[in-house]
Amino acid sequence: MSKSGRRNRRIGIRDRLGQLTYRAACRLLGDEDGDVRLRRGGRFEIELARDVYLGGDMLRVNVPDAEHSAGTPIVTIVEKTNKPSGLHLHCDACETKCDHLAAALGMVLEEKLSLGLSAPPDPAEPIENLTEEELFRRALADREQRAVSEKMTLKSLDPEQPWADYTITSRQSGKSYRVSLRGFEPGQSYCSCPDFRVNHLGVCKHILHAQTKIRKRFSQRRLRQPYKRRNLSLRLDYGAELGLRFNLPHHLDAQAKRILGPLRDRTFDEVDKAVAVIRKLERAGHSVHVYPDAEEFIEQGLLQRRLFDIAAEIRKDPGSHPLRKELLNAELLPYQMDGIAFAVGAGRAILADDMGLGKTIQGIGVAELLAQHSDIRRVLVICPASVKSQWRNEINRFCGRSSQLVIGRGAERAEQYASDAFFTICNYEQILRDHPTVERVAWDLIILDEGQRIKNWESKTSRIITALQSRFALVLTGTPLENRLEELFTVASFVDDRRLGPAYRFLHRHRIVDDRGKVKGYRNLDELRETLKPILLRRTRGSVMRDLPERTTEVVRIQPTKEQLFMSEEYVQQAAKIAAKKYLTEMDLIRLQKFLLMARMACDSTFLVNREEPAYSSKLATLAELLEQLAAEEDRKIVLFSEWTTMLGLIEDLLNKCGIDFVRLDGSVPQKKRQQLVHRFQHDDDCRAIIMSNAGSTGLNLQAANTVINVDLPWNPAVLEQRVARAHRMGQKRSVQVYLLVTEDTIEERMLATLSAKHDLALAALDVDSEVSEVELRSGMDELKRRLEQLLGEKPAAPVDVSMQTAVETEAKQVAGRRDKVAAAAGELLGAAMNLVGELVENGQAADPQVAQQIRSGLAQCADRDEAGRLQVRFTLPDDSALEKLAATLAKLLVAQA
Repeated sequence: MSKSGRRNRRIGIRDRLGQLTYRAACRLLGDEDGDVRLRRGGRFEIELARDVYLGGDMLRVNVPDAEHSAGTPIVTIVEKTNKPSGLHLHCDACETKCDHLAAALGMVLEEKLSLGLSAPPDPAEPIENLTEEELFRRALADREQRAVSEKMTLKSLDPEQPWADYTITSRQSGKSYRVSLRGFEPGQSYCSCPDFRVNHLGVCKHILHAQTKIRKRFSQRRLRQPYKRRNLSLRLDYGAELGLRFNLPHHLDAQAKRILGPLRDRTFDEVDKAVAVIRKLERAGHSVHVYPDAEEFIEQGLLQRRLFDIAAEIRKDPGSHPLRKELLNAELLPYQMDGIAFAVGAGRAILADDMGLGKTIQGIGVAELLAQHSDIRRVLVICPASVKSQWRNEINRFCGRSSQLVIGRGAERAEQYASDAFFTICNYEQILRDHPTVERVAWDLIILDEGQRIKNWESKTSRIITALQSRFALVLTGTPLENRLEELFTVASFVDDRRLGPAYRFLHRHRIVDDRGKVKGYRNLDELRETLKPILLRRTRGSVMRDLPERTTEVVRIQPTKEQLFMSEEYVQQAAKIAAKKYLTEMDLIRLQKFLLMARMACDSTFLVNREEPAYSSKLATLAELLEQLAAEEDRKIVLFSEWTTMLGLIEDLLNKCGIDFVRLDGSVPQKKRQQLVHRFQHDDDCRAIIMSNAGSTGLNLQAANTVINVDLPWNPAVLEQRVARAHRMGQKRSVQVYLLVTEDTIEERMLATLSAKHDLALAALDVDSEVSEVELRSGMDELKRRLEQLLGEKPAAPVDVSMQTAVETEAKQVAGRRDKVAAAAGELLGAAMNLVGELVENGQAADPQVAQQIRSGLAQCADRDEAGRLQVRFTLPDDSALEKLAATLAKLLVAQA
């Protein structure tokens, strides 16, 4: 094998996939239509835990395709070094390049971080441990490196001058930006790219790239000549504090200096002061050029001040404000009116209310209030595909504004985005396909429903969504933070990309790491809460519980059959052996996940594990009894959840036997059919139940239900709460009964104790009333092992070391033999001593038989016989000194006898 061949072989599938770019993926799918196919592949909903396996030299992806009748298409991607990309793609359902291959490649591009294919750079020293100066140099060096390595095209608007305006285009992304070069020092130049706006460095890779090229085009003498401004202008300063700043011409007369006053050489954010100064300068004959970003900053600032005053008036007493009954075609609850006012007053905000507290109606209310006071005309709602119809239904129900769902082919969707509808409703997958078209539309308000979808800042979804522009923005999410503080940073950046500062400063300020850069915890959370307070509002279910119907939860504990218990514990023991290892490989983790999955399945039914009859399940027997009881009550509407579709099939049989009409909703049901199934359950009195998996339940409102049965428990406590919140939410008029079916003495029962994990960090970061400033965060592996110890119980017994066991047993026998010899000798010694005492106290009188018998009986209770039949008497001495006294006495007696 050649040297290059051996080098390629060492790269491995993970590195190949980690280096995969969007353009490379398009080439793999076909040079002519690869990008089109990649967008089409985004329609398939691939779940990492369920559909993806990455191990060894292969990536395998199950692509759920409801239109494919011959089973689920399976895509495999392996390393092949004689190909330019080093990757070979295969779909077992298609003979040519297909959308299934595109779906797999799109998933890789989207989920590199989750798959462990990409990670932040691993420098010699973690950024969290650097000084401010070192942090600045590190961030600047990173952009200098990218300025050199990335290919860009630079075009000057005045080729004869170095200090001019340029257009720079990235060959990697295809995007173009305006660069104004005014010098080599940070802060002298400008770029219209997002990084320049937020990085606090005063430069970006585009400016650095342009500076490098003009050094080659112009002489040092020309470059040493400073840029001389001829006109007075107003720009936006993107330094540490965002604000306005006047650019002064080379020669400024005394009158202009007097009008500018202290604003001549400082950055400021008082927009009304800027307007007043510009008016004075214009009246005095001094023309002021206001750059577009500065003009937008002034206009938005003036508008936002007026909206803030309106919102503040509402928030004084939201319960009594007339808009509660007048804003929408429904009477809003006080906290909902307050949430609407908060978001309008902030302009760009996050409503992080718990599930079921009416975030959708608050989003509609925000749009309506902005329409009344700022004349907005175009609202883009981005939401999960499963709730698009629900958004349109609630818009039609609560307000009279026009709305449309984005559907159809590419050309049709483009027309819909450009239409005059007030609300345009699309899903996240459509934004990935249509973002060039969406970016060209001037949106007034963008609403992200289930905004945690953009939590991964390295994902394509996050990058595209955060790049969308609008005057106002609203994020609706019940879980803006699930596992890491960085998730909250990404969501907040969509709303205000400067509030938390650049990522490198945010991490430096709030993360605690060890010497190797591994995250140990988070700090300064009190400061973070204060920083987010103007843009983030969170209300918990407990804080508004008085406005919700009653909710009761009953844990139904079920004894497993002996077959279930044996099967479940067998897998638990297998998992425990792996968890006890000091280091866990990727294959260990895969096997661990499999064993835990099987252990949980057995808690439901042995059939889920082996697909064999007879199926053993005490849980199904208990569920059958529960369903019979509930079916007898006329007003019962039931939602049943299970993690596994096979279990849903078994539940279907029970419902049929009980005569309960039902609908089924899981991940295999096409999006177009889901809304009609939900509508039937909600409005058809004969339809008494809906059975569903977690994949089919995202974002659904099921207020018709008053009973929720969790047939099994999910790993994540947030998922359990989301299940319940489908029924126990705003709009529910009746009390809700929740059942948790738990198989006793199994892993399922132990899971109950772990369902509060990860809550402390979320509450500390989001709860404005929290007093927590610092939270310890175990590493991912440490946290996994800690939870496994809770779930799996005692550690498994280690394999027996036979040689050591033999040696120990031999030593124990030797010790026992020595004790027997000592005991026998001591018995002889004590007998001799007693004979001597008897002789010394002999007074010619016989011993009292009754007293002797009592003493003998007492001694007999302390006596026992060994294996040889010899009598042994045991005494308990009060302390160590008693043994010393006994030994001394016996010694004296022996001396006397001698």
